[in-house]
Amino acid sequence: MHIQHLNGISPLAERYEVFLLDQFGVLHDGQQAYAGAVHALSALKRAGKTIVLISNSGKRAAPNEARLLKLGFEAGSWDCLVSSGEVAWRYFAHMVAVGTLRRGTKCLLISRDADRSAVESLPFALIGSGDDAEMVLISASEGDRYSLDHYRTLLAPAAARGVPCFCTNPDRIMLTAVGSRFGAGEVADLYEKLGGRVTRIGKPNAQIFETALELAGKPDHKSVVCVGDSLEHDIVGGRGAGLATALVLSGILSTTADLTAMFKQLRAFPDYTIDTFRWG
Repeated sequence: MHIQHLNGISPLAERYEVFLLDQFGVLHDGQQAYAGAVHALSALKRAGKTIVLISNSGKRAAPNEARLLKLGFEAGSWDCLVSSGEVAWRYFAHMVAVGTLRRGTKCLLISRDADRSAVESLPFALIGSGDDAEMVLISASEGDRYSLDHYRTLLAPAAARGVPCFCTNPDRIMLTAVGSRFGAGEVADLYEKLGGRVTRIGKPNAQIFETALELAGKPDHKSVVCVGDSLEHDIVGGRGAGLATALVLSGILSTTADLTAMFKQLRAFPDYTIDTFRWG
């Protein structure tokens, strides 16, 4: 398969009307915006494009958008943001409403910086141990602070009892101030190795792409391009949704020496590669 390398995103703006954009590893690294990314996002919007930010963040949409503004991105330079945390929150709220999830369910929440937005206003009873948990929600990882053994100790009692687990951030690698560390997806993998079962919500699964396309006005798929830095999540997910895909090389793949081997290993071939998310 021929993969076209581009110097920036301006050629994509000539070919596509709708952009599904990842944020971590594409627009920013969690600490600061990548050089040229603020301008490129605003330029896309000024060109009249529909822009849906689609993220495997376990946080809901509002805190993600607040962070983008804090990092210097221009208000109004995207149309909406769909996070796996937002999709999951709406899913849980529906389950409570129809009675398939009991009010007061004891929930062990694995998050970052004590963030509780993943369950905000949901009628769960948050607990700090897997011993009495009735559900486990993995929304983020603190792999830059703790080892997997920390999570093993925390999760093993729940996994042994077969407590259902939901992972709202399937990314196995995350970018931190101290470099790449294991993400929430790796913690979910650990839960399965401990004998538990996990429902993953987010890319590459179809649900989050369906939500993003619905918010974009159900466009012709030929007019849509999915841009991300993860082969496993953005490229596999975008191709699974029948979309063109562009792989940005500034994120988790920035130190990968042999991309071709990885493409073949995952059977994930993007239509385009871009060094960084800049206009051109």
